[in-house]
Amino acid sequence: MNLKEQIAIDIAEALLKIGAVVLRPNEPFTWASGMKSPIYCDNRLTISYPEIREMIADGFVTLIKQYHPDAELIAGAATGGIPHAAWVAQKLKLPMVYVRDKAKGHGKENRIEGLLKPGQKTVVIEDLVSTGGSSLKVAEAVKEAGGEVLGVLAIFTYELESAAEAFANQNIPLHTLTNYSMLLPTALQMGKIASKDTALLTSWKADPQNYAHRFE
Repeated sequence: MNLKEQIAIDIAEALLKIGAVVLRPNEPFTWASGMKSPIYCDNRLTISYPEIREMIADGFVTLIKQYHPDAELIAGAATGGIPHAAWVAQKLKLPMVYVRDKAKGHGKENRIEGLLKPGQKTVVIEDLVSTGGSSLKVAEAVKEAGGEVLGVLAIFTYELESAAEAFANQNIPLHTLTNYSMLLPTALQMGKIASKDTALLTSWKADPQNYAHRFE
């Protein structure tokens, strides 16, 4: 097992342990978009656990050194990515900014807080990628401000096909510390799900709409 795989397992286990990720295959959650899902993720919980947030920061540093060693700036996506971006920037001794979901309605009406220099090679930090839309808007804001986006890093991704397509269309690399595929066997081993539910959970990622029809 390589280092990246070990990080993915360790973080999946940590997210499940603290309830940052919850799996309910037969009692789906309803997302804000209306989508039915067997999984709910709240990675904001990780900031309350020093050992886990340290693990996440170290994982991000490993990814940056592997995929974006020429990074010059760390950008935290509001709000979940901001604290993790700060810890990563501190470890790498790099400057940091954070990006709001929309510009402020007063003062300078900034969308990006902090100093972003023209041409600065930037890595965006997110806590979660679902469809990819919000992450890509952050990347676009960095580009509009004159930065060069090297890629987006996130703690977790649901691995939805729509997200993969969105990142590919924008030609922006996405790397995550762990993902849905890694989460399921980890959850099974921890007793968080039953083996009989594995197929149903796997089917959601492959076809979310068909999964939702089961509960209409």
